[in-house]
Amino acid sequence: MSTETLEFQAEARQLLQLMVHSIYSNKDIFLRELVSNASDALDKRRLAGLTDDSLRGEDLHIEIEADKEARTLTVRDNGIGMSRDEVVGLIGTIARSGTAEMLRQLKENKESAELIGQFGVGFYSTFMVADRVTLVTRKAGEDTGTRWESAGEGTYTIEDLADAPVGTAVTVHLRPKDEEDALYDYADEWKIREIVKRYSDFISFPIRLVRTEGEPDTLNSMKALWARPRAEVKDEEYAEFYRHISHDWTDPLETINLKAEGTFEYEALLFIPARAPHDLFQRDGRRGIQLYVKRVFIMDDSRELIPDYLRFVKGVVDAADLSLNISREILQQDRHIQLIRRRLAKKVLSTVKDLMTKDPEKYRTFWREFGRAVKEGLLGEADDRKAILDVASFSSTAGDEPTTLADYVSRMKEGQEEIYFMTGESRAQVENSPHMEAFKAQGYEVLLLTDPVDEIWVDAVPDYDGRKLQSIARGNVDLPSDEKPSQERTGEFAPLLTWLGETLGDVKEVRLSTRLTTSPACLVSDADDISPTLEKMYKAMGQDVPPVKRILELNPEHPLVTGLRDAYAERAADPALPETAELLYGTALLAEGGDLADPARFAKLLADRLARTV
Repeated sequence: MSTETLEFQAEARQLLQLMVHSIYSNKDIFLRELVSNASDALDKRRLAGLTDDSLRGEDLHIEIEADKEARTLTVRDNGIGMSRDEVVGLIGTIARSGTAEMLRQLKENKESAELIGQFGVGFYSTFMVADRVTLVTRKAGEDTGTRWESAGEGTYTIEDLADAPVGTAVTVHLRPKDEEDALYDYADEWKIREIVKRYSDFISFPIRLVRTEGEPDTLNSMKALWARPRAEVKDEEYAEFYRHISHDWTDPLETINLKAEGTFEYEALLFIPARAPHDLFQRDGRRGIQLYVKRVFIMDDSRELIPDYLRFVKGVVDAADLSLNISREILQQDRHIQLIRRRLAKKVLSTVKDLMTKDPEKYRTFWREFGRAVKEGLLGEADDRKAILDVASFSSTAGDEPTTLADYVSRMKEGQEEIYFMTGESRAQVENSPHMEAFKAQGYEVLLLTDPVDEIWVDAVPDYDGRKLQSIARGNVDLPSDEKPSQERTGEFAPLLTWLGETLGDVKEVRLSTRLTTSPACLVSDADDISPTLEKMYKAMGQDVPPVKRILELNPEHPLVTGLRDAYAERAADPALPETAELLYGTALLAEGGDLADPARFAKLLADRLARTV
């Protein structure tokens, strides 16, 4: 058949123009696409050779040859090759559904052009760097080859070749170098090596750089560790790979292998670092998993593959089949990606749970470094909460070592139905809080929650294993062994409680307490109110938070409280009594680490009162 000149299909012309005008943000991707296409062709020939000996190929490989004088770059393979009709169908047209939608996305968002998939689409990327592209191919099992050529201006020529070798060779006639437009000299050996190492290092076929002198040099390692059985990989190899992808000089704390088979296949190799990165809590910190498709690198730091609370996890996911156009926006909506995300999170948490029993030292390291981040997951999907709570550890009044919730529940006293906790800025502050007095006196264990995220997640998690989480500083806390103040006792203090409520305008209520044993008073939040620490956090972030009034609880056994009761009964009009009430409220506020509204006034009142006692 003689040479023919044909026009591209309308959609193909549009895509071609988008490519020519640099829809890809990174022009290096054209070589990734050509190598990926070559790898697919080699896979197809190897598969065909299993059932047809005549199609079997020896030494299946990819060659890259650069000619600096002629300014050409050729990528060739000895794979399955293409027939004339396939060349027209794959390159001259885009025979697939959804083409119009894909073009719309490409026009609206350049990032959407990080494409991998069908030969024809990836092939168009060559026109970002080429004045002209020539393709020579012959399908395995056929006698005649095909030569295709185009300058990317809407038409192409196609002709038969009698002497074409089996496989495909794509020759890119390179445009002049223009670094301002990120158009590099792709005939330079160092640039070829850099691109192959970054994008195609784990392709399972050798990628050889052909030289004018000497033997070809293999550019890729072909060592996709995630595709090899764990028993065949040394720990040193995993550690080296971890350092390569994480830029961390330490060995990983734990290595996780995962393989999913069925309707959607993928492999994953994940690493839990041994230490938290410096940017773990920075909004623009580096995070995410590397995404590969059939061992071809697609995207770095893909946050869509792992929940944000596991953002410290490093690794690789290699999917066998994904949508043609993979962008960050599409990843967020892809059903398969969501399945991977859930499976990876589940696997990481189950691995951590195994460490708790099999390697407690590793677990302690993990929780010390990453516990704060993991607890952020308690604010997300309810499905994750139980798994996170199962691997979480918290400081406790039971000892110096953190405890799990399961261990806490196993130690609960007879008759205790709730898990007691208190939040605060430090362990010392919480342990010394007046709210702890009755719990210490009666031997009830209290969790000490001092991370900022603790202030938020405790409201999102109602219970653990059916046991309600109860703050000892909010609402009414009735210990099983508490003796409620009798009606007679409450009646004795009723006038004082009413007067204090009227005198102290900053309080919501004044009542007798069962949680105090040595302190005269404490401030508690109503059950539905936010805590003072959370209120501070919101204000520090610039959020407008209406002031929250607290409840003042009095210890009816404390001499100061009984003395104030008697003094008010005897001389209610004494001007010193409001000052005493102010000092009582101020000391309760200071005891929990709060801030006085007028520190200077409080200091003066206290100094005057002390002076009268000297």
